[in-house]
Amino acid sequence: MLCKATAGVSLRRLLHGPICKEWNFITELSTEIARRQLITAFEMIDVNEARRYLDALVIQTGTLSKVSTEDVTLDDCKGTWLIPNDSDSAITMLYLHGGGYSFYPKSAYRNLGAAIATSAKCRVFAMDYRLSPEHRFPAQLTDASNAYRWLLRQGVNPEQLVVIGDSAGGNLTLALILSLRDLKIPLPALAIGISPATDFGGEAPADSELEWITSRMAVQWADWFCSAEERLNPLVSPVNADLRGLPPIYIQAGGAEILLPGIQMFVKCAKEQGADVTLEIWPAMNHDFQLFGEDVPQSAEAIRRIGEVIGSRIPEPLKQ
Repeated sequence: MLCKATAGVSLRRLLHGPICKEWNFITELSTEIARRQLITAFEMIDVNEARRYLDALVIQTGTLSKVSTEDVTLDDCKGTWLIPNDSDSAITMLYLHGGGYSFYPKSAYRNLGAAIATSAKCRVFAMDYRLSPEHRFPAQLTDASNAYRWLLRQGVNPEQLVVIGDSAGGNLTLALILSLRDLKIPLPALAIGISPATDFGGEAPADSELEWITSRMAVQWADWFCSAEERLNPLVSPVNADLRGLPPIYIQAGGAEILLPGIQMFVKCAKEQGADVTLEIWPAMNHDFQLFGEDVPQSAEAIRRIGEVIGSRIPEPLKQ
């Protein structure tokens, strides 16, 4: 797969130039590999076989060497601590991974979690929630809520707590803060969505030649996640929610990603309701481009911005 993708991208760029002028070789290659991997996975009949196939792609970067890891396995909470080697920050992040609620390629997402941890210089708890289609809505929200409550029981101050998620995890981030507000549980200081899914009830998104996920994949993920009758539920499609009384929300999106119209509609609805929401769009970038790592300038800049936003929004307590 890697050899074919590398050869194909190299030849295409040699004959026709980059598919997008803003993309370097690594961006185009990463997009090609991700698209091929997912297309192959979706051709498999058994979702567990597809998961094993995606898990087999191990991404080696230097990012993980900058953090220490510690697995947590409890009855109602499972995940991994990612703790920067050179940080004593009081800030904690709860990270909710993407993967369409159905996949969890840990190599890729641990690298992203470690990159976020080192950028923000704070510890990250990357939770491992139950996956669809075996476990459908609201199983994932229950797991995220359990992890959040567990952090509070561990003594984490909600004023120093950030909830962050990408793709499906971004959707889960928004659902979690809505649920916490309604249950009158102390809210985090900040919520961050990276390419969050915001509308499962609308029309299927249009395909893009710069994108590595397709409309067919988005429809399948939605079918696995919940029933058609649940698509308008605000905890499934936050675009339909009452968005008042939430913590500040910071969102990153790619200008070429197929989820962008839904993200923009969510931000419009949130601002109309007086919510504190900020959307930053990286032109010509696709879904979850932050996964591409530090060799892609836009990815490196987006990860740096996450650390910057956290630092500006959440002041560290004064040292005694």
